[in-house]
Amino acid sequence: MKSHRLDFIHDELSALKEQHLYQSLVPFSGPPGPEIIIDGRAVLNFSSNNYLGLATHPKLKDAAKKAVDDLGVGAGAVRTIIGTMAIHQELEQKLATFKHVEATLALSSGFSANMAAIPTVLGLGQSDKPDVIISDELNHASIIDACRLSPKSVQRDVYAHSDMDALQSVLKKHAHARRKMIITDGVFSMDGDIAKLPDIVALAEQHDAIVMVDDAHGSGVLGKGGRGTTHHFDLSDRVDIQVGTLSKAIGAVGGYVASTQAMRELMINRARPFLFSTALPPSVVATCIAAIELLSNDTSLNQALWENTRYFKAEMAKIGFKIDSETPICPVIVGESEKAQALSKRLFELGIYGRAIVFPTVAKNKARIRIMINANHTKANLARCIEAFKTAGGALNLI
Repeated sequence: MKSHRLDFIHDELSALKEQHLYQSLVPFSGPPGPEIIIDGRAVLNFSSNNYLGLATHPKLKDAAKKAVDDLGVGAGAVRTIIGTMAIHQELEQKLATFKHVEATLALSSGFSANMAAIPTVLGLGQSDKPDVIISDELNHASIIDACRLSPKSVQRDVYAHSDMDALQSVLKKHAHARRKMIITDGVFSMDGDIAKLPDIVALAEQHDAIVMVDDAHGSGVLGKGGRGTTHHFDLSDRVDIQVGTLSKAIGAVGGYVASTQAMRELMINRARPFLFSTALPPSVVATCIAAIELLSNDTSLNQALWENTRYFKAEMAKIGFKIDSETPICPVIVGESEKAQALSKRLFELGIYGRAIVFPTVAKNKARIRIMINANHTKANLARCIEAFKTAGGALNLI
């Protein structure tokens, strides 16, 4: 066989497989609901971020279809070059009202939203004093990458996960910085714990620091109608920047930055993910508008999500799996990657789709099955999943 200059990649793939860290894509058929078809077989889906079931909601589908008929399938350009449609402005106004902020800016993804917000707001102008980003050690990869892409003049520091003493020490360390910005996830995606936002805000105000919250897994889940972590803690007017996604509880795709009107205008002029990406298609925007309107007027899906979450955790504890989580993210931690992969395989054989989460997504000794509870899971779905964990966990000596 003819050699190729990329043949060295095969060695890396072999190493991943030997360490039980190799992941492959698993295509499924049908809509992303509580039941999906994999390899011609129906399985219950517990790996989706579709918290409220909105990805298949009739009102959202109707909104998308109408937008295609009325406005076409694409925005045609980046928004600064006649790619801004009236429907984009409508979504941003509704998001601002929903999140209790002055203004928002929609982007192509939550990842892009962090890339737009973090490198744009710090390092501006000339100063003898540095700006500094202070980040929770378990923050999402998009935050980490956005921090790395910030101007060279911006310093970066990390505090131990949700450790307020550690955060205070880092703030004191950088007492003479020109500007300090604390960044935290609102809900941490792998463990399902909630940031200690009241304490973070109090420390920020004590040390004159900006607070930014990535609320990807809090939006649609926490707060009245799913308004997010800041609303959950009644801190909407004390958190400076919120980032959210439109791809999880909202059910579509995209992201947004919620802050002040001045912050929005700065990103329009300086944020590279905004300036160099074609705008969201009108069908997606219409879908998100329909979702925000639904959540603003009806809390039943959010209530169903939490009822399912409480039931699942309580029943899992009865069979020996204690889930240490504050949200519908339910990590079943087994430790070694090989065990997590084996558990995932056994669950699949029992009709449950729950992917193994391994390094580098989580620490090497913290491999897990991350079960994501949705509002559209029935009690029968949940009971079947619990029974599968009981069978598979017993067979693998995990309980």
